Amino acid sequence: MFNKVLVANRGEIAIRVMRACRELNVRSVAIYSDADKNSLFAKYADESHNIGKSVPSESYLNIEKIIDVTEKSGAEAIHPGYGFLAENPNLGKECEKHGIKLIGAKASVIESMGSKLAARDLMKAAKVPVIPGIEKGITDKEEAIEMAQSIGYPIIIKASAGGGGIGMRTVYEEDEMVRAIESTQSVAASAFGDSTVYIEKYLEEPRHIEFQILADEHGNTIHVAERECSIQRRHQKLVEESPSPIMTEELREKMGSTAVRAASSIGYTNAGTVEFLYSNGDFYFLEMNTRIQVEHPITEIVTGIDLVKEQLKIAAGYTLCCQQDDVTVRGHAIECRINAEDPLSDFAPMPGKISGYRSPGGHGVRVDSGVFMNYVIPTFYDSMISKLIVWGRTRNEAIDRMKRALSEYIILGVKTTIPFHKAIMRNENFRAGKLHTHFVDEHRKGIMADMKQVIEDDKEMVTRLKSTFLPTKKIAAISAAVNSYINQSTAQKKGGD
Repeated sequence: MFNKVLVANRGEIAIRVMRACRELNVRSVAIYSDADKNSLFAKYADESHNIGKSVPSESYLNIEKIIDVTEKSGAEAIHPGYGFLAENPNLGKECEKHGIKLIGAKASVIESMGSKLAARDLMKAAKVPVIPGIEKGITDKEEAIEMAQSIGYPIIIKASAGGGGIGMRTVYEEDEMVRAIESTQSVAASAFGDSTVYIEKYLEEPRHIEFQILADEHGNTIHVAERECSIQRRHQKLVEESPSPIMTEELREKMGSTAVRAASSIGYTNAGTVEFLYSNGDFYFLEMNTRIQVEHPITEIVTGIDLVKEQLKIAAGYTLCCQQDDVTVRGHAIECRINAEDPLSDFAPMPGKISGYRSPGGHGVRVDSGVFMNYVIPTFYDSMISKLIVWGRTRNEAIDRMKRALSEYIILGVKTTIPFHKAIMRNENFRAGKLHTHFVDEHRKGIMADMKQVIEDDKEMVTRLKSTFLPTKKIAAISAAVNSYINQSTAQKKGGD
């Protein structure tokens, strides 16, 4: 096992990786930007290094600086988390040059899956079903119109180098095609530096179902069950659950074995996710995420497998913790992404100072977070505050537990997506498992009305609990004492080395 690992990320995922390191007796190294100087993850790590200015290009995206800190700190490996450089093959290439282990997929594999067109070709060769579409990038608009006619409207135009829902446009009529192509190409060039776009058949009301993959460096590959991620806004996931409400043992075997075949065909190693769209009894390859996913905790809860510890072990040369037959799904888990956004204003980001914070607890409740009271959410990064995860023996129990946990979650000072999640949990169609990727748009009116109601209902509880928060001066005194203790401990550690 490694002696020291650098975590090239921030926030809750940095803390999540550091927790896994501590359980494996591995020292963790944090890098932090100017904006994150007082962040929890920087204090939690065994050692921390300032990486640069607050803007990502000067800090968390600066490969040269990250490699330099890794070498100077004596870390043998880098864990990139998710986002930032997690799916950038250049980080892997630099790690290979400097003899540093990247805790993730090989650079060549990340590169092959980074292009949606290349990924489609590889999956077709592996006999993995793909959505009907055109196998090359659009170069001629008239030819593209003919292609769309052959596939049949509606179609979707996608950026080949895209991800996270960026660079996608649905087209229902021929008159929209030229504008849609030009618009998507412009977005693709700006976001990814590659204007290549292509056409796929648009599936009406599909479900987004993904399979977690683990693969070691000894040729063993398994799937660790599925996650349903159909509650989305602009192709960004908001609520995830495991297992999928529609899943049967037969369907899991069929989709899971396909996911394993997809990963094995490209020589995949470490943790990854094969994503499918499911519609009318058929499923199609969507993309492969060559990293740990935001929603990995729900898989951990229902299977009992610590995915991040497995990442570390695989990278250190260990064999998988278990075989396919050992993986079982117990109960039901749901995750809500709590973001600093105003759901009543089209989810506009709401950075600012958290003036009051009380997280939920109790049986079957987990909170993965990197914030605290008086923490200032910076404007430079993703707006995620935390991930609220619950477990229940049944899906209904998990929904009821999530409703209860959300009612206990108090965050003051910034607007959050908590009212949105409360509205989703009380939605009859959600409770019935009638999900698809356009669920939020289809039920927008009812969700908006429910959000306004829960915001009104919450006022009384917030008023009652507000008095239990510690005064700011008291928090400052406690914080100073904790920092003093951390500094003393760090000095003692250095003296003993």
